[in-house]
Amino acid sequence: MRVLVIGGTGFIGRFVVDHLLRLGHAVAVVHRGSRPHDLPRVTHITAQRERLADAAPQLRAFAPEAVVDMILSSGRQAEMLLDIFRGHAERIVAISSMDVYRACGVLHGTEPGPLEPLPLTEASRVRTTRQTYPPAQVAMLQQVFGWLDDEYDKIPVERAILRDSQSRGTVLRLPMVYGPGDPLRRFYPVVKRIVDGRRVLLFSESMRNGGRPRGMWKMWPGLSRSWRHPRRLQARSSTLASPTR
Repeated sequence: MRVLVIGGTGFIGRFVVDHLLRLGHAVAVVHRGSRPHDLPRVTHITAQRERLADAAPQLRAFAPEAVVDMILSSGRQAEMLLDIFRGHAERIVAISSMDVYRACGVLHGTEPGPLEPLPLTEASRVRTTRQTYPPAQVAMLQQVFGWLDDEYDKIPVERAILRDSQSRGTVLRLPMVYGPGDPLRRFYPVVKRIVDGRRVLLFSESMRNGGRPRGMWKMWPGLSRSWRHPRRLQARSSTLASPTR
């Protein structure tokens, strides 16, 4: 089938594109053209996330059966995506985040009340506040992730994708992702000590107790199966993470 991937040259997107190609799908990748890439077997479409509608004729010309958007940041962007592909693609797959959960708000001090029951599932409560992170933290993240806008919040993204009456939408909620090319280098302090040959690793109590959902992209068989037939994905939200202890 024909799959268009928005943000297909980024940290996670390039693994998605590679997997889709290995499954035999025809793939188009939408990117800003600002970084080197090695994707010779795909159709390249250059566009800016904030001005995606300007590239609508090229995006529709690829005639995608499924659109996978790795970098949706806000409800406004989700509505723009739907306007472009409504009637032109059978399935919209949006990548979301664990930060939609109320538990994330409790962790960051933006949600009042008691802790959430664990483990988190698709039925767990989402945040009631519509500010995922403080403005200063959003500004810091924008220095790393150029696609992230000032309105960053995955909750309105999910609602727009799943509630659109004319499109078939699926949302995949990802945990804290690590692996080759991670721009935040989340596990660098641990890996560096191992490479240095240290026989004993000391961890702070906060790091030891950090039970955040996580996963290494290339090691998720469950998520890999999700890409096997993107057109058949159900209209629902799915939470994906490695098992934790």
